[in-house]
Amino acid sequence: METPIGPLLVAATDEGLVNVGFRADEAATRRAVASMGRRLGTDPVEDAARLVPVTDQLEAYFAGERKEFDLPLDWSLITGFNRRVLRELATGVPYGAVVGYQGLADRVGEPGAARAVGVAMASNPIPVVVPCHRVVESDGGIGGFGGGLEIKRILLALEGVLPAPLF
Repeated sequence: METPIGPLLVAATDEGLVNVGFRADEAATRRAVASMGRRLGTDPVEDAARLVPVTDQLEAYFAGERKEFDLPLDWSLITGFNRRVLRELATGVPYGAVVGYQGLADRVGEPGAARAVGVAMASNPIPVVVPCHRVVESDGGIGGFGGGLEIKRILLALEGVLPAPLF
């Protein structure tokens, strides 16, 4: 799917959205689909109709018309602490808000786990929809982002957290 942040790979199972991948050129898509197939224990099947609700909601989000996603999510690629953190992020940090790594660790009852929260963000298979771009450094820095800092800045600007890039 083409978006203002570049091509995204979106993938779903019968349970729901399972993956959103950045920089989804042909080679990256092939690798990601093969990896997902191995991890999920199934052969991928292209089914554009299944993805219409996902692509419609992502298009509305990028157009500034949608502030939250209403999609079933398949959490099967995420386990343990990472799943707890990402679920809290998905439900507890709304559009236009940010949370620090430490704040998110505190929310899941693991106050000593700020660095582990960073690892959870880096392993998020459903970015944008599970908004890891909303997690920032506690001292006000932007922090890291698996999609790259330029994409994080664009997403935070879209949500009104940062000023829009000048160019």
